[in-house]
Amino acid sequence: MFAQNTPSLDFSFRAGARRRWLDAPRWVAALLVCLAPGAGRASNSLSLSGSLASATSVFEQTFTIPATEQITIQTFGFGGGTNADGAVISPGGFDSTVALFSGSGSGASIVLSGGNPAASSDLLSLFSPGCPPAGMVTIGTGAGATVCGDSKLVVPSQSAGTYTLVLSDAGYWPLAVNPGPPANSLLSDGFGSLGPPSFETCNTTSDGTFCVTGTSNFAVDILANGIVAVPEPGTFALLATGLAMVAAKRRQVLHRSCTSLTRR
Repeated sequence: MFAQNTPSLDFSFRAGARRRWLDAPRWVAALLVCLAPGAGRASNSLSLSGSLASATSVFEQTFTIPATEQITIQTFGFGGGTNADGAVISPGGFDSTVALFSGSGSGASIVLSGGNPAASSDLLSLFSPGCPPAGMVTIGTGAGATVCGDSKLVVPSQSAGTYTLVLSDAGYWPLAVNPGPPANSLLSDGFGSLGPPSFETCNTTSDGTFCVTGTSNFAVDILANGIVAVPEPGTFALLATGLAMVAAKRRQVLHRSCTSLTRR
């Protein structure tokens, strides 16, 4: 009975299996979008947000630009605002240090702009205020209570290549930024601080010194024509795991189909 029905049953199985396997690329595409948003797609901006585990944690984003371009880094975590994606960022995060490095990984070197490290922090002399578009924040009372804790770092005429944004708490900066070159120029040189880092921000006004403690949230835009995000190595590991899951699912479908044919 089975042998007599094999041709028609086999044809039906193959057609169904082919259709299901053709669906797999859609699974893969969806997985890529979920694991690495913006990776591999050229645009004019990258909008990034998240939270740090502690005040000594660091966020890094590697990206490429295709030609000589101006790179602008704008934060929103402290005062909030509307980012390049049109998302409204709530205020209340920490004031940050942002720094631009050339290359990726531990060998990345600090970019120099006008002879100074390409960096911004409201605790350092290298501060480029970013309000607006970020919002101002009131800390305390009296004259000087309203402050800007977000940065707008503009780095002109950067050659085509790979770069890394480094974002950390304002009180925890790369040594390549401070003290900076020539003693320190690499990301692997580590980080320094004035004291125990925390998400606390203090402001001295005419009425005294006032402090607030922000959340660990950050938000930052990287703006440059043709910018492309480079996914972290861990993203590829997650993708490999996802692909293995897809393959296992396909094997299950194949097994069930074969079992169904045998029972017939």
